Amino acid sequence: MRTPDPEPAGDEPFGPPAGNISNPAWLSDIELEEARRRLPMLYVEGVPVRTDGMGQVTQVGILLRATPIGEISRTIVSGRVRYGETVRDALFRHLENDLGPMAFPMLPPQPTPFTVAEYFPLPGVSAYHDDRQHAVSLAFVVPVTGTCEPRQDALEVTWLTPEEAASDALSAEMEGGRGTLVRMALASVGALR
Repeated sequence: MRTPDPEPAGDEPFGPPAGNISNPAWLSDIELEEARRRLPMLYVEGVPVRTDGMGQVTQVGILLRATPIGEISRTIVSGRVRYGETVRDALFRHLENDLGPMAFPMLPPQPTPFTVAEYFPLPGVSAYHDDRQHAVSLAFVVPVTGTCEPRQDALEVTWLTPEEAASDALSAEMEGGRGTLVRMALASVGALR
């Protein structure tokens, strides 16, 4: 998955009070690493899109992100679901974290994923790879209507046509097999010809 999930500030609903990691809804770095070795982790992923007046996808938002070791890659909105957090709330939180508070995602009351992606630490088990863990990800296509200004570790949002987003060239730049996920997202909304 390679998407960092920084420790939340004390004002976040499921984060520890500042300087205190006693909240049972949040794992320390050591506890998270141990859990990743033993359990599949639940993630949400969002493919941000812009649509025309008829609801047809006209643009796909792809993030440019720097990894902690300085590598640059393309990806989509992604992050863990916290204990006690609904899938919808987790998806909204990660959309706001990566795209900014003015992105205005259009999330239905009960979002339905277009697919479930399984990331494995060993390459070749599935189309998706994350060398840190086994992760199960619920993937969504999310229309956004506002201004996207990346935050946290996202450097920029590039808006591409569906054809550009589904290209082999972009897929080669995306981490963990996410190019396949973007193609599936576009196919699920009839945006590939």
